[in-house]
Amino acid sequence: MQALSVNAYLKSHIRTVPDWPAPGVQFRDITPLLQDPKVFRVLIDAFVHRYMDRALRPDVVAGLDARGFILGAVLAYELNVGFVPIRKKGKLPFTTVAETYELEYGSATVELHTDAVRAGDRVLLIDDLIATGGTMMAGRKLLEKLGATVIEGAAIVNLPELGGFSRLRASGLALFTLVDFDGL
Repeated sequence: MQALSVNAYLKSHIRTVPDWPAPGVQFRDITPLLQDPKVFRVLIDAFVHRYMDRALRPDVVAGLDARGFILGAVLAYELNVGFVPIRKKGKLPFTTVAETYELEYGSATVELHTDAVRAGDRVLLIDDLIATGGTMMAGRKLLEKLGATVIEGAAIVNLPELGGFSRLRASGLALFTLVDFDGL
């Protein structure tokens, strides 16, 4: 039996749901990665091993609403650093900064508490996937408004055909993903 790479192993546990949320869309569902304790550990360990490296080690992990919370909180715990949530508008109870970004079908706004990071903090920004890149770019702008430096954007899945990965890279953001899915 041939051993699978970590990337292939994780990809084999991502479910594709056809025609959701709209006809023609192939939704990449990461919930099977989270359901199996062994698979979930392999997933988290892939990120932990990368960010334990002194050059990439963040001071803070910021997770994007909502699946970035799952990954980000566990990763922050394993790295022994703080975690901050970047939420959809109206979900945070304290003073916030906001950033609005464009979607295929309109716009959305994300917010961050004004005391979530300090000037000079090195932040890892994490989400479940990179599609158009709008959410991750908005999260980066929020963190930078507060004086933090986003050292890298990370995600499980990259959907290269939607262009977000390329746009984020072109903006100067370093990126790390574990699995590419070609095709929409």
